[in-house]
Amino acid sequence: MTERRRVTIVIHRDGEVVSRSYRLPLTVARVGLVLLAVLGVIVIVGGILYAPIVRSAATVPGLRDRVVRLESENAQVRDLARTLADAESRYEQIRGMLGGDIVRAVQPTPTSPLPAAVPILALAPASPPRYESGLSAPSHWPLDGRGVVTRGQVSPGVRDETHTGLDIAVPVGTPIRASGGGVVAEVGQDAEYGRYVMLAHPNQYETLYGHASRLLVVIGDTVQAGQVIALSGSTGRSTGPHLHFEVRRSGRAVDPRTIVKEGT
Repeated sequence: MTERRRVTIVIHRDGEVVSRSYRLPLTVARVGLVLLAVLGVIVIVGGILYAPIVRSAATVPGLRDRVVRLESENAQVRDLARTLADAESRYEQIRGMLGGDIVRAVQPTPTSPLPAAVPILALAPASPPRYESGLSAPSHWPLDGRGVVTRGQVSPGVRDETHTGLDIAVPVGTPIRASGGGVVAEVGQDAEYGRYVMLAHPNQYETLYGHASRLLVVIGDTVQAGQVIALSGSTGRSTGPHLHFEVRRSGRAVDPRTIVKEGT
């Protein structure tokens, strides 16, 4: 009978005289070593895999705090944006009420640091009256100056696009005067003429003043010839500051230059 091979393990504690020995079958010893090796590998691999998880878990509270701070800051930015939008809207309303949109964009002189509105011309003392009183047919130039006529009347069928009046280039804020005495028939905002005034005169005449920046009369007002009824601008379908001046009789457009000789 063959004797089974064994392994003797001797354990000796410090300070003791007697040692203890254990005899194990070789097969058991080998299995134990294999198990210890496997356990060691498991511990090492687990440590390698678990370390990033531990680090990530440690950073999660900090990330949560940063997310909370960012959300709070975003909410503050949104509140500031709404406040700014409200302030800009109120500023535009106040500016419009005070006539802030009618100041000339050009400087009156090269040395002047501030823009200025166009002056309203006045007659010298003892001068004869320039305008008649009461209701009258249109006969006066609607501006204090001549301006520059950039486009005249174009009758239907003459060109591709009909034009029923005169376009007179003037700076923004130029006073627009009634061409004759009349009653304000219409005022408002139009896609074509922008801000406009229409006056009804005797003998079935009507005059229209378009592209104004500011209106100074209301429907039903009776105005005298030469009275300032609006200020020029570039509202509606306009490529630059100008006055659209139109004369109608019995509902049909008339060339203003055949009626208004003053200023042409």
